[in-house]
Amino acid sequence: MKIVLVDDHAVVREGYRALIARQHDMEVMGEYQEAGTAYNALKEQPFDIIITDLNMPGLSALEMIERLKYRGHQGRCVVFTMYSNSSFAKKSFAAGARGYVTKSSDPSALLHGLREVYAGRRYLSADIAQAAALDRFDSTTGALDELTVREFEILRLLVDGRSVEDVAESLSLSPKTIRNVHYTVKKKLDVRDDIELVRRAIQLKVPDTLEF
Repeated sequence: MKIVLVDDHAVVREGYRALIARQHDMEVMGEYQEAGTAYNALKEQPFDIIITDLNMPGLSALEMIERLKYRGHQGRCVVFTMYSNSSFAKKSFAAGARGYVTKSSDPSALLHGLREVYAGRRYLSADIAQAAALDRFDSTTGALDELTVREFEILRLLVDGRSVEDVAESLSLSPKTIRNVHYTVKKKLDVRDDIELVRRAIQLKVPDTLEF
């Protein structure tokens, strides 16, 4: 199984490599610290699985995953992140990911997830699977299901305090597009202004997905 690592922390990538090096059926074929760089390098290159974090500078990992899917790339993506909000797991799968593992999980969960995804199955680490099950009984979280992957990602970045221009540059979009999506998100979440949007995002636990 040929694996690519995408994470902006060198120490974390080193930990990946050490873990994977001990597996007889896995090898690291490349590593990148930005999703945009990874996408440009891998869009025409075969690989089996990408292990990617979500919070990185530049192009978001969700955009990278979605673009690879739209190109019909056969490589599969496993998200490995600190984000423990099940809504983010849903959006990752909507973008095209096949696995979602939190970094608080035991290392064996990541290895098991990689093998499950390589075998053609989907995988959630136990904590996210439990959170997703509990969210089925919480009617408030369903509002996020109305958002597309791009709308959810832009909401997350704006709630994180990033400017329209910064978000536009990160996602390789125009500021006008970001403003249009911003308006659409407010409409879908039934809020009138940015203050209400932040309050609604907090209610929906969007800030809980941010990595500090």
